[in-house]
Amino acid sequence: MRLSDLPRRGVARVDRVEDRAPGDPIARRLRELGFVAGEPVRMMAAGPFGAEPLLVQIGFTRFALRRAEAARVLLSEEGARA
Repeated sequence: MRLSDLPRRGVARVDRVEDRAPGDPIARRLRELGFVAGEPVRMMAAGPFGAEPLLVQIGFTRFALRRAEAARVLLSEEGARA
């Protein structure tokens, strides 16, 4: 599943960030911000028009992402285990 498909208030774990092209700067930045394997991520909300931006939380930090950016983040099948 991709982060862009996670339902509101859904919690999962990051599996990896997918590069769309070699040296993808957006994927690199997402990894720098903390979207790394094993980190729990929560979908907090989506914007009113076209459901953009998406508000996601990793740890105590919240990020507003476009759907195309969130689609680069792949979630693990096991989900988030406490």
